[in-house]
Amino acid sequence: MADQHLILTVIGDDRPGLVEELATTIATHDGNWLEASLAHLSGKFAGIVRVAVPAGQAAALKAALAKLSGLKVSAELAAEEKSAPHLPTIGRRFTLNLVGHDRIGIVKEVSQVLARHAVNVEELATYTSSAPMSAEVLFHAEAELFTAPDFNARALKAELEKLSDDLMVDITLGETL
Repeated sequence: MADQHLILTVIGDDRPGLVEELATTIATHDGNWLEASLAHLSGKFAGIVRVAVPAGQAAALKAALAKLSGLKVSAELAAEEKSAPHLPTIGRRFTLNLVGHDRIGIVKEVSQVLARHAVNVEELATYTSSAPMSAEVLFHAEAELFTAPDFNARALKAELEKLSDDLMVDITLGETL
């Protein structure tokens, strides 16, 4: 039997040993930890993990993950890459960096612009910090984006520049190779 790929979403009260418990449970069921993004957020441990597990072990792994103490784990079967026809398989990659005074709606407004241009957000990391001189709260966002090969980057840059002026934030968009 072939391996199944599962996407696990994990959340619980943060404490030492959570990653070890999760990794041990996966390994005990012959699962292979492939990639993850894990973080401590406001006293919670939260993350997403992709694992490969023999098809015959998938149900047992899901059951074992559900029994972990103090950790809520949801497991979904990963979609095949070719089964998502709405996403381009070849295209262009961009990075977006944003920094500015924190306020409600920044992510909403930037993501609306990206959606209008059919840009897929593959990764997004955000955080806040204190401004060095004023101690005001700054909002930071870093995103990895994917577009179709014939994507009009100039049109997106123009709309992001207008949004940057409206929101009073600095937005940098760069194409990666």
